[in-house]
Amino acid sequence: MDRSSLTYLGFLALLFTQAWISRTLPRKAAAHWKGRKLLAARAAIHGFGAAVVACDLLSCLPAGTPAWLPEWLSAVLGGLAAAYAICATGGLCLWLALRSVRKHLNAETDPSRRHALNTAGALVAAGPFAAVGYGALVQRIDFHVREVDVPIRGLAQDLDGLRIVQLSDIHLSAFLSESEFARAVDAANELRPNLAVVTGDLITGPGDPLDACIRQIARLKADAGVFGCMGNHEKMARAEDYAERAAAAAGVRFLRQSSQRLAFGAASLNLAGVDYQSFRHKEEYLRGAGALREHGAFNLLLSHNPDTFPAAARQGWNLQLSGHTHGGQVNVEILDQGINPARFFTPYVYGLFERGASAAYVTRGIGTLGIPVRLGAPPEIAVLRLRKA
Repeated sequence: MDRSSLTYLGFLALLFTQAWISRTLPRKAAAHWKGRKLLAARAAIHGFGAAVVACDLLSCLPAGTPAWLPEWLSAVLGGLAAAYAICATGGLCLWLALRSVRKHLNAETDPSRRHALNTAGALVAAGPFAAVGYGALVQRIDFHVREVDVPIRGLAQDLDGLRIVQLSDIHLSAFLSESEFARAVDAANELRPNLAVVTGDLITGPGDPLDACIRQIARLKADAGVFGCMGNHEKMARAEDYAERAAAAAGVRFLRQSSQRLAFGAASLNLAGVDYQSFRHKEEYLRGAGALREHGAFNLLLSHNPDTFPAAARQGWNLQLSGHTHGGQVNVEILDQGINPARFFTPYVYGLFERGASAAYVTRGIGTLGIPVRLGAPPEIAVLRLRKA
């Protein structure tokens, strides 16, 4: 199943949910109102349903945002529609399940039990709305610092303890302001890293404030400098070349099928970066990237897409840093397993992975995509500390 399939399944789920709501609520309204009040209620119910479906449909269009609709407005409408779809669909499923339990228990014969179950049903149906509200208003901008020790076989003595700050998936847009991102940059600077890297997706779409994002990235402070690689949204926005030039003018180098040798004492760190590697062309993952490796150095690869890790391990990269998945963005832990949309696409959703002598770290990133919510996957400033295995 690819991303477009999941998007269309979500749209079909919204259609079903809204059809049920548009059929049921007018019946309930008819029990309380008559005449003009009833007509007004029906018009409001059907009008709201049509507006939500239309907004969600805009986010599903393969051709992208219509020319007559501003990019930021399309993102806001699509995000709100997606949030409503999750809340309404989740609430309806829970309410129907509870209604089935009530029928099974024959609660109609016991008024007190019926009242208790009706109250419980209302609370359960409201649960998804409360969770999404918390994820949008609180956890979306609750930036966490996560320090991770990365054991590396044969690591040079002068690289032992090296600290690398990683920011990724910033998505500076209608759902993340420059001032909010500036707080993450300030937190990263307080960590006093030896090296800072940005692993793609500075923005979401063509109308987003790319210059503002670069301005904030340029504020990062690290002994060896700030480097980055391109994500899929730079590619989609056709902003890769501009981002590279603008970042270079601000003192940040984006590595595009290129490398940079960095010296730490007597040790060398070979830092390389590649542009986004599309899921659709897995057979071409990291083609030519092996030539960027440097014999005798610690080889670190920046690749936005974590699915390239097996190819990186075959080529002999010591460490790969990636993002892209947002750690699932909306993640539910069940029996120590994360259940989230990203698991449909990759086993490398979040955390530290090992494959032979190679390691990879996938960060949850900073921003959001689609729905402006994070649940169970708070935004993250990652600090990787190299250690001798």
